[in-house]
Amino acid sequence: MARFLALLGRTAFRRRWYVLALWIGVLGAVGFAAAKAPAAPSDSFSMPGTESQQAATVIGEHFHSNGAAGASAQLVFVAPSGEKVTASAEKAAIEKSVAEAAAGPQVASAVSPFQANAVSKDGTTAYATITYTVQATDLTDSAKTALEHAAQTGRVDGMTVEIGGSALTPTPAAGGATEGIGIAAAFLVLLIAFGSLAVAGVPLFTAIIGVGVSMTAITALGHALGLSETTGTLAAMLGLAVGIDYAVFIISRYREERGHGVEAREAAGLATGTAGGAVVFAGLTVVIGLAGLFVVDVPMLTKMGLAAAGAVVIAVLVALTLVPAMLGIFPNAVLSRRVRKGKTHKADRNGRFGAGWARFVIRGRVPILLLGVIGLGVIATPITALHLGSQDNGYLSTSTTERRAYDDLAKAFGPGFNGPLTVVVDAEGSKDPKKAVSEISSGIASTTGVVSVSTANFDSAGNVAVFSVIPSTGPSDEKTVNLVNAIRAERTDLLSGTGATFMVTGATASDIDSATKVQHALIPYLAVVLSLAIVLLLLVFRSILVPIKAAVGFLLSVLAAIGAVVAVFQWGWLANLIGVHQTGPIMTLMPIFMVGIIFGLAMDYEVFLVSRIREAHTHGADAHTAIVSGFRASSRVVAAAALIMISVFSGFIGADNSLIKMIGFGLAIAVLFDAFIVRMTLVPAVLALLGERAWRLPRWLDRILPHVDIEGSKLTRSVPPSAEARLDVQRNEGADDQQPATV
Repeated sequence: MARFLALLGRTAFRRRWYVLALWIGVLGAVGFAAAKAPAAPSDSFSMPGTESQQAATVIGEHFHSNGAAGASAQLVFVAPSGEKVTASAEKAAIEKSVAEAAAGPQVASAVSPFQANAVSKDGTTAYATITYTVQATDLTDSAKTALEHAAQTGRVDGMTVEIGGSALTPTPAAGGATEGIGIAAAFLVLLIAFGSLAVAGVPLFTAIIGVGVSMTAITALGHALGLSETTGTLAAMLGLAVGIDYAVFIISRYREERGHGVEAREAAGLATGTAGGAVVFAGLTVVIGLAGLFVVDVPMLTKMGLAAAGAVVIAVLVALTLVPAMLGIFPNAVLSRRVRKGKTHKADRNGRFGAGWARFVIRGRVPILLLGVIGLGVIATPITALHLGSQDNGYLSTSTTERRAYDDLAKAFGPGFNGPLTVVVDAEGSKDPKKAVSEISSGIASTTGVVSVSTANFDSAGNVAVFSVIPSTGPSDEKTVNLVNAIRAERTDLLSGTGATFMVTGATASDIDSATKVQHALIPYLAVVLSLAIVLLLLVFRSILVPIKAAVGFLLSVLAAIGAVVAVFQWGWLANLIGVHQTGPIMTLMPIFMVGIIFGLAMDYEVFLVSRIREAHTHGADAHTAIVSGFRASSRVVAAAALIMISVFSGFIGADNSLIKMIGFGLAIAVLFDAFIVRMTLVPAVLALLGERAWRLPRWLDRILPHVDIEGSKLTRSVPPSAEARLDVQRNEGADDQQPATV
């Protein structure tokens, strides 16, 4: 493979303008196809196999009300202090406001609070429900403006009017200004790390080309494959991340070869044949992790995983072809100033900090290893209190009208009003469906924690009924979770003698079912992904202990990152520093997102770092000298790549939406833990402890496994480790440390 990749790199270098034109042509063609493709379907989230999803399916089959599937809004009216909304002046203003809302674009219905009995017992608050013919993401600006104007109409004589529901709530999405900040930060990190505008610009350019092709392809195929706009979120984030990483790794190897006096085209071939091999296997490992999302059995998540895997494949292809072509366009501009001046003999000085850090870790490997593992373990402890769920308008800033409407409704109608449960009763097998529904409704109403039960609404056949249950506690309250479980646990007693069945759904019930399914799927997902990754890393490094070490390190970093997310967003530690307005449950899919993305980046850092250590070892270095040589060659690349990702993800912490803020913080802290604590600290400590045993492989397994030349040993002559690296180790270690260490 190394020879093929080297040939590919040399060819791309020589035919650089053709390669550049080809990728720009691909981007243009796919972009044209995306522009002409039918609109992608709207986002739909389902959890197959859960009770709440089954109940939602029954409702969809038996109840077909106009606008039922569209967005909804609530005009919440609060009378001035000491007055009531039922007073003549206030009532007239409310009726006028509702009538104006009903006349707005895309409105299916608008029901007056006085017709729907939507007035609080004390008469201070009322709400009108407005439903739309389209979902919130499809509402036009004119429809939103009309709703806001209707609310303003009701603000007379000191009456407060707020807008709740989903109509005005922005859809969480990555991108925009935060993505621009992240790209600018990435450019700055590369410029500081490598001291070259070309090195800072080329990885960003190639990564943007790759992401552009990926995202336009997703758009072009969206209608045919059922890929919504949200499907591309993971692909964009991960495509940009690995695209920059892969380009930096190949360019760094090219600079190293040029520093040794190798001619430009040959250096591009060597860089693609060696570093490119690591890129291929790193990318393949990421693809395995993303494709493994099918284990969770969530259709939207499976599509997101496959779309992101496609983006990673494109990033690998770009790195192997477009990056060498860009090196052909800027053969000298990407080099350091020292090499451009012809001072090749001091190239080893570039990695002196990484080598010094490696020597420090080797000397103190036992205490450093214990400190790192214990530290990550302590940070991970909050994960035992992980509470998964969704965050509604109650977690928005109090400066938003949606949050104020939420609070007004909770104050007037009780905290459970914002999270009603929906009970679906199938009484087709009952002799008297209405009596059966009445008995079930009465039984649920008597359950502790239930405030009220609405009148049942039957389908046209009179066999299926739906009614709402208002809990006494809020949607994310643990007592509400217990109430849902209690109602389901009482199913047998409530159904006794009725001949009917019932299911509980609604936002709260759906959160409970989703959280349970994700928690149960997380361990199988990790098992599948890590098993396949260990096999792949076994082929790359021809070692049993190195892949196991990589998997354990990943688990430590991802568990610590989830623990940090729980501490900040669920417990509220340091929440004010990053603008978290309200603590609450962790987004249901957050752990899966973090595992998928961080697994990809962690394996990148592992392959980039350890492949250079193994390369030095296969060229004759002893275990400790190989660690120093590997860090001298690759630590700056790994550190720069990690800082870029931390910068990109940290840009999302400034977002107003709590979900985007949570994703940004979680990914940034996970990269920090994995790159700098696990890969840059624990990995050399473990390798130093294992000594030569880290690279041993049983003979029978060595005969079975195919040989993968990831180090490019067939391309380069066997060069011993630098005299400086060997001297550094001998100078800083005693005689005992030269022997394989015992654990």
